Amino acid sequence: MAKSKSKYRAVIIGGGSIGGAHAQGYNNTAGIELVACADVDETKGKSFAAKHGIAKTYTDYRQMLDQEQPDLVSVCTWHPLHAEMTIAAAARRPKAILCEKPMATSTGEAEAMMIACQRNGVKLAIGFQRRFLPAWVKAKELIAQGAIGRPERILHTRRTGLLNATSHGLDCMRYMLGDPAVEWVFAQVERKTDRYERSVRSEDCVGGFLRFAGGVQGSFQTDLVEDDKWAFAQGSEGMVDFDDGWVRYFNAKTGGWKEVEVEELDPMAAQAEELVAWIEDRLVHRNQAENGMWTMQMMMGAYESARCHEVVHLPMQTRLNPLDLMVESGQLPVQRPGRYEIRSFLLGGEGMHLEH
Repeated sequence: MAKSKSKYRAVIIGGGSIGGAHAQGYNNTAGIELVACADVDETKGKSFAAKHGIAKTYTDYRQMLDQEQPDLVSVCTWHPLHAEMTIAAAARRPKAILCEKPMATSTGEAEAMMIACQRNGVKLAIGFQRRFLPAWVKAKELIAQGAIGRPERILHTRRTGLLNATSHGLDCMRYMLGDPAVEWVFAQVERKTDRYERSVRSEDCVGGFLRFAGGVQGSFQTDLVEDDKWAFAQGSEGMVDFDDGWVRYFNAKTGGWKEVEVEELDPMAAQAEELVAWIEDRLVHRNQAENGMWTMQMMMGAYESARCHEVVHLPMQTRLNPLDLMVESGQLPVQRPGRYEIRSFLLGGEGMHLEH
């Protein structure tokens, strides 16, 4: 990819660990200058700025957007704030917004984010940075080149919640197959404890099935097994297996598993570089919001399938979070009371209040 000679001003909302990853990506990308960050915790914001060489800090992100007038905005806060902050940023008309995954907490929120960006001429990308990992890219290429024949099935298993790690996995499944539409989802959900993940209700476990346009079927599990697996694809003539740093496959010609060499690459910098190229109309970002919306449809479709006891055809029409609807209506009662947050270790100081 040709490097941009222009200098784009970037800001980050949220001074946590993922904000630091965005800062690293921007600082390692020619053509981008990271000028400011915002965090409601002033001490945390100043520490974040010092660590990443950022000149200005704010406690009010809207004030930062108004005063800095950035070209690029990263939204790196917890899930419930993604929609509000993306819409506010879009109203200031930067060139692009990079919002962390999951895109939102409901398809209605995600839809509002996309409308706000379209209305203001702002490009919106969702932070599924693993799409840039060489191992993932190579696995996708092997499938596209026919190394396993006609793709038939793809499997994903993860822990720590559907909206958290499994959002990466569902995005991975579509990416491996060339980002097809998803026809339907059929799933079951268990939530007997009052579990939250970054201030959003989370299931105890979930599992289900998907069908992609073209006929490939997918299966996914969250918090049902200990082993994490980004994706394992089976085709008519072989299989491909991979993780963040390695790829292997076999077919009739390989004589068993064949390891594929992959290079090392900073996915955050690659994501930022592609953002610049997208702004300059040299390509379309692989993390464009349409792909983030498909992941939202799959996740919320899984909840909706459990709520309605049916196969849910996508895109779905329910725009609220179906897990919230099940809990609040009494359809999915908490049998073991006591709210707990599985990401409480991310809270600083005395910040043990989990309301967003």
